[in-house]
Amino acid sequence: MDKRERVLAVLKGEKPDRVPACFSLHFPEDRNSGEAGVKAHIDFFRDSGADVYKIMNENLVPVPYPGCTFPEAYKSVGPFSKDSGFIRTQIDFTKRILDASDGHGFTMGTLHGICASALHPIEKSGIPYEEARLLQLESLRRDRDTVKAAFDRVAEALILFVHGYAEAGVDSVFYAALGAEYRYFSDEEFCEFIKPYDLMIMDEIRKCGMYCFLHICKDRLDMSRYEGYGKHADAVNWGVYEAPFSLEAGRKLFSGCAVMGGLPNRSGVLADGSDEEIEKTVHSILDSFGTDSCILGADCTLRTDQDLSKVRAAVRALENYR
Repeated sequence: MDKRERVLAVLKGEKPDRVPACFSLHFPEDRNSGEAGVKAHIDFFRDSGADVYKIMNENLVPVPYPGCTFPEAYKSVGPFSKDSGFIRTQIDFTKRILDASDGHGFTMGTLHGICASALHPIEKSGIPYEEARLLQLESLRRDRDTVKAAFDRVAEALILFVHGYAEAGVDSVFYAALGAEYRYFSDEEFCEFIKPYDLMIMDEIRKCGMYCFLHICKDRLDMSRYEGYGKHADAVNWGVYEAPFSLEAGRKLFSGCAVMGGLPNRSGVLADGSDEEIEKTVHSILDSFGTDSCILGADCTLRTDQDLSKVRAAVRALENYR
């Protein structure tokens, strides 16, 4: 099997020749776009040995206007079209990477979910992440109608992204969900402002003929909020160590989906382990969890300065597993 065939076998419930792997990282600012960004992706695909060719997305929903303040500025977020700069730039970038790749990997476009995408205009206005999260929540509670209308327009942009990825020809979309941290949205707010958009966009990914990989971001999560999401996804990845939420618990919550993960992303053996320690850890994961419907990965993105020889060692451990 080649890399693409291996991942497809897992997604179809078949037995691959070995467990496939998916890893990714955010490239440095001088290597995350343009020709340098294309080369950085191609080098990573080759040097990591991963089966999934995941294309990163640093093209975010822009700030509405200089000096804007929220929630008022949400009135000026969108509307967007397929030719909006951040959408068109990412789709063109994706096509260039696909054209430059060796054609053997299972390809994946990254899509920031509704919560993160509606947060990006606040962050890009110069507000640090934690403050931005709290301001988004405060804005919602102060002016629900304005924020809801902005979420509607952002969701429309994400649908355009989905169609663009389909046009580019990727095999799948990595939908990065956010919002289940119990320190922000209440259960009721999550069900009204996050979940309906998540499921709508995930369904659109599959309607367009691509596989949907649900990624659940961040730590201290109420994973029960994602009950039922498995019906709308083909594979699920979350912070086993960050959430925390075990692989076994995830298999039950997302019954019928492939499970991707197993390793911490910025600590543990991928950070400072020897090749022997990496192999022992990977084999231990497979011994306890099994190899059915399994893709080896990490909680989230690796460090930007990740030693890729350690990632390669994890892939070799999959090749050596019996």
